[in-house]
Amino acid sequence: MESVHRASIAVTDPDGSLAEAWGDPHDPVLPRSSTKPLQAVAMLRAGLDLPSEHLALACASHSAEPFHLDGVRAMLAAADLAEADLGNTPDLPYEPYERDVWVAAGHVARPLAQNCSGKHAAMLATCGVAGWDRRTYLDADHPLQRHVTATIEDLAGERVTATVADGCGAPAVAVSLVALARVFGDIATAAPDTPEGRVAHAVRAHPDLLGGTRRDVTALVRGTPGVVAKDGAEGVYAVGLPDGRGVALKVADGGQRARAVVLAAVLRRLGVESRAYPRLEDAPVLGHGEPVGSVVAVGIAEGPG
Repeated sequence: MESVHRASIAVTDPDGSLAEAWGDPHDPVLPRSSTKPLQAVAMLRAGLDLPSEHLALACASHSAEPFHLDGVRAMLAAADLAEADLGNTPDLPYEPYERDVWVAAGHVARPLAQNCSGKHAAMLATCGVAGWDRRTYLDADHPLQRHVTATIEDLAGERVTATVADGCGAPAVAVSLVALARVFGDIATAAPDTPEGRVAHAVRAHPDLLGGTRRDVTALVRGTPGVVAKDGAEGVYAVGLPDGRGVALKVADGGQRARAVVLAAVLRRLGVESRAYPRLEDAPVLGHGEPVGSVVAVGIAEGPG
């Protein structure tokens, strides 16, 4: 054994109670982009109205494939905005292949290409609908961000314990894994005419927009009927199952290579059928371009211990 990634995991029942746990499920974590569906619920509650494909992009950490960028441009145009209005951090595409294509074409880091540009386009559109200042929309005390935090607390059933700046510049808040799992279970079973139900439909209907052609979160949603899922930076994954159960995990060292492997082990333990397992469990360790090992989940099949 060369390396060890330790994870904390919370599994909640349909009633929101904690069913199983590994590690420290009650400790606050920063779910990062796994909170995007919650932020999208907040924006709908504030009066934003988006077609489902644009709502999926509001929830996305996209790969910056051409259809992602075209979608964000359309979101901006519909709100009478331009890329120059985006306040997120300029960046290269998140997905390695798309990043190579982007650089080979002579492009530089831009807000549009950064994986959170759909969320930021939706935030700006929400400010327009609500009559809030667009120039300061990333400030933690801005009406939009206060509304987002209050909505997350309402959905989670607990107070946010910390607020920091996320990599894209928007505020990121800390909640427990138990709360995160509970929220995703609730979103997965929400009535279709509610903001939560609209977000669930958008995620399920457009998994390619949520992540990208080569992304594990897209494979998971596409290959698992009724699931709602969102990956997050620093080793976070959150999943809502169609029966109302929720799963949330955090890899302690932030290791992204362990995130999907751990989730697959939990879902298998829960008896979830999915065509995505080969993709989630595909985490080879390479030496000189050849497989010399793999990342495997240990201790989950046997239960908490």
